[in-house]
Amino acid sequence: MPAALRQVTSADILPDAEFAQVRRERRAALLPIKRLRRIELGPVCTVYFECYETMLFQIQEMLLTEKGGAAQLPDELAAYNPLIPQGSELVATVMFEIDDPVRRAATLARLGGVEDRFFIQVGAERVMGVPEGDVERTREDGKTSSVHFLRFPLKPEHIALFRDPATAIHVGCEHEAYSHLAGLTPATRAELARDFA
Repeated sequence: MPAALRQVTSADILPDAEFAQVRRERRAALLPIKRLRRIELGPVCTVYFECYETMLFQIQEMLLTEKGGAAQLPDELAAYNPLIPQGSELVATVMFEIDDPVRRAATLARLGGVEDRFFIQVGAERVMGVPEGDVERTREDGKTSSVHFLRFPLKPEHIALFRDPATAIHVGCEHEAYSHLAGLTPATRAELARDFA
């Protein structure tokens, strides 16, 4: 399937009983891919770059656990298909992962607008993340959500540089209360480059 047309459809979905039988193997096969697509950004933020495979598994999991059947499927496709990169972008779920609820609330209260401050640095150039517009992620009181969905639209010249091993690639956040930068390993770059057409 061409990268620009990647979507999960009803034809890709296994019946719950069939998925339950292969769930363990599918999860095991997906783990190495997910590991490469997981970037720790500072002490409490993780960037998970999504792809067709991660979204297909997520949809199957939701259907299996929530038992909504065919009636549930359109909602899951509508929720998760937008997170599949379409050939000239990377798409990420960004999570602030803090176990302690008091510390989590205090941290998120200082991070209003953080969803507009993530970027991918390709060589000397920054590509800013574009938050999904489905829901406002920062409240009026300045507290942000612990989960954000971002797309990073890349121009052809960015993609060419991304594929060039001599070019440094970083993921970062430039919020005044959370400023961090993480370099991508060669293996992660090779995995993410599969998202490009």
